[in-house]
Amino acid sequence: MSDDLRPPRPTEYTLSVVVPAYNEAETLPELHRRLTSVLDTVGATCEVIYINDGSRDKTIAVMHALRTQDSRVTVIDLSRNFGKEIALTAGLDHARGHAVIVIDADLQDPPELIPQLIDEWKNGFDVVYAKRIARDGETALKKFTAAAFYRVIRAISRTQIPADTGDFRLLSRRAVDALKQIRERHRFMKGLFAWIGFPQKAVEYKRDPRHAGTTTFNYWKLWNFAIEGITSFTTGPLKFATYAGVFVAFVSFIYALVIVYETLVHGNPVPGYPSLMVAVLFLGGVQLLCIGIMGEYLGRLFNESKNRPLYLVNEYSPAPSIAHGIPEPAPQNAPQSAASR
Repeated sequence: MSDDLRPPRPTEYTLSVVVPAYNEAETLPELHRRLTSVLDTVGATCEVIYINDGSRDKTIAVMHALRTQDSRVTVIDLSRNFGKEIALTAGLDHARGHAVIVIDADLQDPPELIPQLIDEWKNGFDVVYAKRIARDGETALKKFTAAAFYRVIRAISRTQIPADTGDFRLLSRRAVDALKQIRERHRFMKGLFAWIGFPQKAVEYKRDPRHAGTTTFNYWKLWNFAIEGITSFTTGPLKFATYAGVFVAFVSFIYALVIVYETLVHGNPVPGYPSLMVAVLFLGGVQLLCIGIMGEYLGRLFNESKNRPLYLVNEYSPAPSIAHGIPEPAPQNAPQSAASR
């Protein structure tokens, strides 16, 4: 899109920063210190939205302490742990800014990059995502699996999800409004950010190690997260099940012809018990794999059909400064209750 076709940005604008957190009591004070030092320089009316995703430590108490110290802080306490993707959705539902920054609470993503994201937003881009060129503090296995996942999903999905990119990004108001229309339960936000389209641009950066604590994403959770992303944005596994069935049936038919030929022409006996067991176990394994793939999709349809709200809010404490300069959002999602579909 040419520069003259990109939507103009207001000279005076409001900025929302959305921070989902789970057991991040140790990192939040330092995050807020660095965050506010950046926000003080951007020349915008700002709000910082902290979402407590059912933390078991003192995260909610730290959030309220930050709200007492800084009138720009909003606290959303979810009724339980709904997962990062849902907590992020809750933050976007309540964000009021012309531009919205999404950043993790672990300080692996530097708040000091925010001015660069804002500059690209002012140039007319609706989604400005931070692309990692280095991942300090992570194991070689973690880096390899992350790189492999993004390349696999790009290869099998029609939605081109940027590689080496997390949730750290800036969204324009119309991008946020578009995301708020998507109320599916199985949410892969990195895919949704790409799916909405609009002009997008990458800003490269080096990712830092965690400031404190340990990550709650072990390899089992990352595996399930990968399955969530793949099943949310492609039917490739279902096609694989179809192609695997066709291939196995074709090979089995050819093998059956070979056995008939060998028996009738050369008088060779039919292969015995070992070969029979191998064939049965192989076919059984393929069938179970295909049934499992279909079960993953069927389970997601079942969850979507229940039509439950995405989340429930235990407490909503808006920033004291909201009434001064940041208007209320359109009444699409009631802030005091669940965000319905």
